[in-house]
Amino acid sequence: MSGTEDLLVEPDRLAAELDHADPPTLLDVRWRLAGPPGREDYLAGHLPGAVFVDLDTELCGRPGAAGRHPLPDPAALQAALRAAGVRAGHPVVVYDGGDGMSAARAWWTLRWAGHRAVRVLHGGFPAWVAAGGPVSTEAPAPTPGDVTVTPGELPVLDAGEAAGLAAADAGVLLDVRAAPRYRGETEPIDPVAGHVPGAVNLPAPEYVTEGRFPAAEALRERFAAAGVAQGAPVGAYCGSGVTAAQAVLALHLAGRPDAALYVGSWSNWVADPDRPVATGETSGR
Repeated sequence: MSGTEDLLVEPDRLAAELDHADPPTLLDVRWRLAGPPGREDYLAGHLPGAVFVDLDTELCGRPGAAGRHPLPDPAALQAALRAAGVRAGHPVVVYDGGDGMSAARAWWTLRWAGHRAVRVLHGGFPAWVAAGGPVSTEAPAPTPGDVTVTPGELPVLDAGEAAGLAAADAGVLLDVRAAPRYRGETEPIDPVAGHVPGAVNLPAPEYVTEGRFPAAEALRERFAAAGVAQGAPVGAYCGSGVTAAQAVLALHLAGRPDAALYVGSWSNWVADPDRPVATGETSGR
């Protein structure tokens, strides 16, 4: 499932699908790293029939040593998805406020949980509005779904595996944070600045622009320039596993459905003071 049509949906295509008798389930996952909560945006206007699902409290576990956005408890995730009307095998479309990050993390989480039929609305809510799509302020009461969460359907990395991939001769661990954070010049959120030794910096704006992805060939070329070789392992991390989920989506679009996510990312890495921290530019690649 690495074709664009299986991963992204454009507003006009989604509008046509929503006219069907049994349309896709819509999940509004708008989110801001520093708040306010995305529910306020949802209440102000959303795609008709969409249900709001909170990234922080429903799609992720509680923050702590595992990171700021760790894996959710499978039972809790299943309950949240069922409450939102997600049905086994039934298509789901997720969307956010346009940057594509929380939608990508929601896409990744559903895929990790075993629900393959999930796509991201390309360009998010702004693209829908720009295309003339209708907007509603009515919060639906969805019929409870019957999805079963089966965790582990997408590859993940823990801290040791991320370190091993970064140090390996074959394979690459991508750090998709902004270059100053990677180099350790600034760290606005986590207590320690720097990067996982051996990781390669590929800031998100180099492969996605305002939540929209270029063609697959352009993505393959950009990832190849960062050292992503065909058939060699690749993983991604960021500050807390949200932007890196978008990198994994981009890698899927580029034909790399085996790309792994270091879910805990930098917020998990620095939770252990014994883990090494590198600063400056990439070396040895």
